[in-house]
Amino acid sequence: MYAGTDPRLGLTEIGDYARRVEAAGYDGMHVSETVHDPFLLALQALQATSRIVVRTSVALAFVRSPVLTAYTAWDLSAISGGRFHLGLGSQVRQNIEQRYAMPWSEPAPRMRQYVQVVRAAFETFRTGELTPFDGKHYRFLRMQPYFNPHRGATDRTAPDIAAPPIYLGGVGRGMCLAAGELADGFVTHPTNSSPQYLEQDCLPALAEGAAVAGRTRADLDLVAGVQVITGATDADVSRERERQRRLFAFLYSTPAYHRELERSGLGGLREPLARMVRRDSWSELREVVTDDVLDAMLPTAPYSRLAEVIRDRVGGRADAVTLALPSDPEHDALMAEVVGQLHE
Repeated sequence: MYAGTDPRLGLTEIGDYARRVEAAGYDGMHVSETVHDPFLLALQALQATSRIVVRTSVALAFVRSPVLTAYTAWDLSAISGGRFHLGLGSQVRQNIEQRYAMPWSEPAPRMRQYVQVVRAAFETFRTGELTPFDGKHYRFLRMQPYFNPHRGATDRTAPDIAAPPIYLGGVGRGMCLAAGELADGFVTHPTNSSPQYLEQDCLPALAEGAAVAGRTRADLDLVAGVQVITGATDADVSRERERQRRLFAFLYSTPAYHRELERSGLGGLREPLARMVRRDSWSELREVVTDDVLDAMLPTAPYSRLAEVIRDRVGGRADAVTLALPSDPEHDALMAEVVGQLHE
């Protein structure tokens, strides 16, 4: 059980949120890269807690050097005693080129080499000796001792640092194949976590990728990003339903997530959703994203039945789920019961 995190939470707020996550019995939390640096958020969350895993879900790989990412992840693992997990994702081409001002190239092959360089850097940091990598997209061929964080030569009493597990996030087959081959786990996007997606697309591709590396599906975690409508009372559920209605329109206007609409027989929503978001005009929202649409796409249940609904949706298909804490801290105890039920 991992808590999702509101991407608007900043550095002064994330510590309190992380303490709430830990108190509610979660195994860990995810921090995203949206409007804040995920590694800074992870540092604050790790320093505020003592038990839970903190995972970037996801840090954008192609806007950073893989070795720079490895340095940061290594330090976060060291400071937390191994509680940091490195989650990586690609983002879409327009965001990489136009929002981050960085070059774009084929995402799945490039991500595969990115992970290989990060692992080579981890091994270099662990042993003190360069583990080189020379590929089409990345070359890691130099690491002078002065720049190597390996501490064995200078401090024999320094504790061993665990190389952080690497998780990939994504939607398409190519990223699933790469995760199956190279990663410690895969995190699905909330828009692509339905039973049909997991069974028809994700799990077969993970198994196929794992077989390439002589692994099996059991060698990596599958974390399903569950998106639900919930609350303590019927009124709470109704309010959350309206919030999710607008979020649904924003998310599913993205072309990368259109296949899930088509899979559910809702392919006709693509253009109306894109039009609303493009014009920032929401007058048609309830006519386009009807109650029937929400019922078809998003599980709805009060806290008292939420564990059963999530279990029915992903049980036997995923190893873990993400589930946000309530917006009202007064309801944390109710979510703690849900977490306990799912753990059982």
